[in-house]
Amino acid sequence: MADAPIDDHVNFHKMLHEQIGREFAASQQYIAIAIYFDSIHLPQLAQRFYAQAGEERSHAMMMVQYLLDRDREVRIGGIDPVVATFESARDAVALALNQERQVTRQITELTRTARADDDFLGERFMQWFLQEQVEEVASMTTLLEVVEKAAGNIFDLEAYVARELSGAAQPDPTAPKAAGGGF
Repeated sequence: MADAPIDDHVNFHKMLHEQIGREFAASQQYIAIAIYFDSIHLPQLAQRFYAQAGEERSHAMMMVQYLLDRDREVRIGGIDPVVATFESARDAVALALNQERQVTRQITELTRTARADDDFLGERFMQWFLQEQVEEVASMTTLLEVVEKAAGNIFDLEAYVARELSGAAQPDPTAPKAAGGGF
């Protein structure tokens, strides 16, 4: 039987486990936002956030696969409760933007830790997530600006989402492999 690998990059791997939980929590938060939009009969916004929930789950599973590929233990913890009620579409989208900004700080810190641990494989793995966060923050920033410009006219907002954001996302060939095939 082969010896278990020595984990020379314990700080990065510990933080990556924590990030897996946060990615699952982000997925659940997006489901709550999607349900809010579904409950007020805004199917385009609901679909946008259901899709975003799937993306966040996929990010967690990419991190799981990375740990599996590195022959590291994988632990999946529980997640914190999510915000499930909103006063307005603006509040829901603002929460999503704040969440993406927080994830950007977390991903940046993970990358910094991999570099400090001399974990070149971990640092390389995190590069895709850094680029993804640039896109996520830009997308949510734009959506919040459109919500604010719609000035309460949620039907204009729905039309914008249908026109500009509802195209089928193409798989990113540069994305890390997700455990379970990214289902």
